[in-house]
Amino acid sequence: MNGRERDQNNAGTPAWKSPVAVSVGLHLLILVIAISGWSWSSSNYEPPPRSISARLISPEPRPAPAVTEVDQPDEAEQRLVEDRKLLEQQREAEQQRKAEEQKKKQEADARVQQQAEQKREEQAQEKALVQAEKQKQAQAAEAAKLKADAEAKEQARQKAEQQAERQRQEAERKAEEQKQLEEQRKKAEAERQKREKQAQEQAEQERVEAERKRQEAERRLREQNLKALAQQATDAEADQARKSQQAAAARAREAQMLTDAEKYQALIRESLSRAWYPPSSATEETTARLQISLLPTGELVNVTLVRGSGNTAFDNSALSAVRSLNRYPVPKDRDTFDSYFRQFTIEFNPSRLR
Repeated sequence: MNGRERDQNNAGTPAWKSPVAVSVGLHLLILVIAISGWSWSSSNYEPPPRSISARLISPEPRPAPAVTEVDQPDEAEQRLVEDRKLLEQQREAEQQRKAEEQKKKQEADARVQQQAEQKREEQAQEKALVQAEKQKQAQAAEAAKLKADAEAKEQARQKAEQQAERQRQEAERKAEEQKQLEEQRKKAEAERQKREKQAQEQAEQERVEAERKRQEAERRLREQNLKALAQQATDAEADQARKSQQAAAARAREAQMLTDAEKYQALIRESLSRAWYPPSSATEETTARLQISLLPTGELVNVTLVRGSGNTAFDNSALSAVRSLNRYPVPKDRDTFDSYFRQFTIEFNPSRLR
């Protein structure tokens, strides 16, 4: 093909199919792939947009100079080879970058693991220290307890020794006191025997003297008894005579009081009979008993229904009759009044007053 024909072919090819346009498109494609690969490997990955719109504006194609086929090799093929090499280099660089990132990640994980292991070791050491401190405190507490127990035992031993010493001293003191008491008892016993002997001798003398005095007193007593018996006989006769007189006087007095009492009782019954108006419902069996209390002047103090008749009107009529008398006939003799009229009972019956 001569230069004229190549010029015609270049002039008839569209602008987007030109070698320059193809090269630019390949470069853009490699750039997009590199950016996408970097985005995928990045930790802060953001999804790419759904579509990329690119528009290449190229200058108006110029007619290529006429060259021979031998002098002008195919530039598009050469650029394609170069682009492939560039893409291969970029892939190797991307793989190397990913390997380095993986290595860094592994190193970071190793550091994290190492830090965690170190932290666990520190915690274990701290726990061991705490445990050791607790064990040390427990040992110290045990030692303190053992020491306190030993001191307590020592104090108890000393206290026991002191107690035993006090008991020994107390026993010695009691033994000494017992010895002194025994000596005092023996001395007191000797004194007592001496006093008893003296007392026996004195008692014997006193007994002899007392026997003499007793015999003398018995003699005088017999004489006094004889005199007293004679006087008692005389007094008994006189007393008997006096008692006989008093009894006779008392009987006479009692008879007189009874006579006076019967007289005044009859007067009281008569006065009540005149003042009493029994109801028509009363029968011969209807009876009411009243207790009357009087003053020595004959005035009524109180009247009490001791036993009712069962007939209220009858009982009230008897009470009214007792209360209607302003003054009762009573004896002037105080003994007779106190014995028979200070307080007495009377029965109301339609046929009799008793």
